[in-house]
Amino acid sequence: MSNFIAIDTSSRYLTVVAQKGKGFVLRHLPECAMQHSVILMDEIDKALDELSLTPAECDFFAAVVGPGSFTGIRIGIAAVKGFALATGKKLLAITSFDLLAYNAVDEKFCAVIDAGRGSYYACGYAVGADGMTFAGINGGKPYVEDFTYSKEIRVSSLDCSAFTNPYQMLEFTRMRLADYCKPTVSYVLNAMDLSVLTGYEHE
Repeated sequence: MSNFIAIDTSSRYLTVVAQKGKGFVLRHLPECAMQHSVILMDEIDKALDELSLTPAECDFFAAVVGPGSFTGIRIGIAAVKGFALATGKKLLAITSFDLLAYNAVDEKFCAVIDAGRGSYYACGYAVGADGMTFAGINGGKPYVEDFTYSKEIRVSSLDCSAFTNPYQMLEFTRMRLADYCKPTVSYVLNAMDLSVLTGYEHE
């Protein structure tokens, strides 16, 4: 089994997971907003000590890369990049969506994360026949995104259970997503010299 350190600093909580052979340690602090940079390394040290594990013994280092707190994410990424640089080991990036999706049992589901101020990050996962996804031909992502017109995130689920070909399922999902993302209202603005109406000249 692989030896590794994995951390999640993308939200108000802090999670550090370490594994050495069959040994496993989970350290979780439910409330440490604005303190990740202060607490993180101590929690990593404690996890390593419990397993008698050193960074040099790790096969890779993992961090959650969002979406979530921008500052928290940078802290987590900087930590694992430091370990990787010092040891020459590999890095693994994990999205917040994939963490939630790992526990899903339904074929059609959405992962939703609180973005604050009444907004949410959301991601829909498409699953075809016999649990098939198109992650292998889509950069490892079993979902598609489109921010061409807006950064606002809305979610729609597609029934892909009839698909047996991942290429066809990906093409269908992209086509439907393109339709969903198109603006429904267009505006035409006419610019005119208002001095014609007011009698006042402008610079």
